[in-house]
Amino acid sequence: MRNSLNFENTKIAFSTKSNNDLKKAKLLFFLISKAWLTNLAKPITNFLLGVGFPIEPLLKYTVFKQFCGGETIDQCKPLIEKMYKKGQVHSVLDYSIEGKENENFFDGVLETQLDICRYASEISEVPFLVFKPTGMGRMEIYEKVSNQTYLDSSEILEWERIKKRFDVICNAVSKTNSLKIMIDAEESWIQGAVDELVEEMMLKYNAKRAVVFNTVQMYISNRLSYLQDIYFFGKKNNIKIGIKLVRGAYMEKERERAFIKGYNSPICIDKYSTDVNFNNGLIYCLTYLNVFDVFTGSHNEESCEMFSKKLEEKKIEKNDDRVWFGQLYGMSDHISFNLSKNGYNTAKYLPFGPIKEVIPYLFRRAEENTSLGTQTSRELLYINKELLRRKNNF
Repeated sequence: MRNSLNFENTKIAFSTKSNNDLKKAKLLFFLISKAWLTNLAKPITNFLLGVGFPIEPLLKYTVFKQFCGGETIDQCKPLIEKMYKKGQVHSVLDYSIEGKENENFFDGVLETQLDICRYASEISEVPFLVFKPTGMGRMEIYEKVSNQTYLDSSEILEWERIKKRFDVICNAVSKTNSLKIMIDAEESWIQGAVDELVEEMMLKYNAKRAVVFNTVQMYISNRLSYLQDIYFFGKKNNIKIGIKLVRGAYMEKERERAFIKGYNSPICIDKYSTDVNFNNGLIYCLTYLNVFDVFTGSHNEESCEMFSKKLEEKKIEKNDDRVWFGQLYGMSDHISFNLSKNGYNTAKYLPFGPIKEVIPYLFRRAEENTSLGTQTSRELLYINKELLRRKNNF
């Protein structure tokens, strides 16, 4: 008989958190809920870092500890082991350095990915790697390739270096027994080049198993048709197609750019349309699981519950390695740990990197929680519930 999902079980959800951890998280989410405070904190923090004020210790023990695993792979290891030992929740190490555009940085990102690959290949707790395409090359090059704009001789060499970096890490992952690698999505106006490159990697490395995963942002209205196209691409070439489905991360930027440049926004008209698109994408992937492996990145209880019911309807085992659930570290523990407790393959995205370098990532997390008021209030609800449960010892 199927175990009934219960996302309300906070004892399971916070099994890795001490009372002190929960109290600090409660204060942090309360502060994040104040939009004016979050908006004020960003320029002040950047200013203090710019003048060399020693603000890193405060960041390290507040927002950094809530949303990141550490500054290095080694610092992340105890948390990786703890989440797996106590909750059977896997980790996806996410090197969350952003905003740099030089060759030394891109080569450094590749070396870090290879370090993660070497570490993860020896353990079961880290089944996936992940990277952002703009961590491997300049955004301008992706945009030019996406728009089929002329590249000069130096830009052609730059694009070849980007392709080489993709190939080196995908090749390394393909040589392991079971590791997989997810390439994150980017803004719609550079996604065409990313799709092209990821599909090239799939042709090379997905013949026997889904090694390479593309990320599909379902808040873009035409991405369901992309799933249909890539399914036929997989069938035609007799390869597996790895897909990570998410709702999306650049909504405000996408709409603003469309308005400024005078074209129709590619984003779904409202949240309901996005939810429908996302859920239809999940159903489509499950319908053709002979071709797809699917990783659903969602903090939405309804989508996760719907997905679990579809697995049951289609008689797909909960722990089928072609099907994964994932959430960000520091958020939605009530989803992650309860899914895992019920036997589903579940992973947490675990960001890491030097504190100064992950500031853009941390502020994006804070801003997303602020804009999605229900996310912050939900976190506070479950934290308070668990603190009360522990106080009353039941």
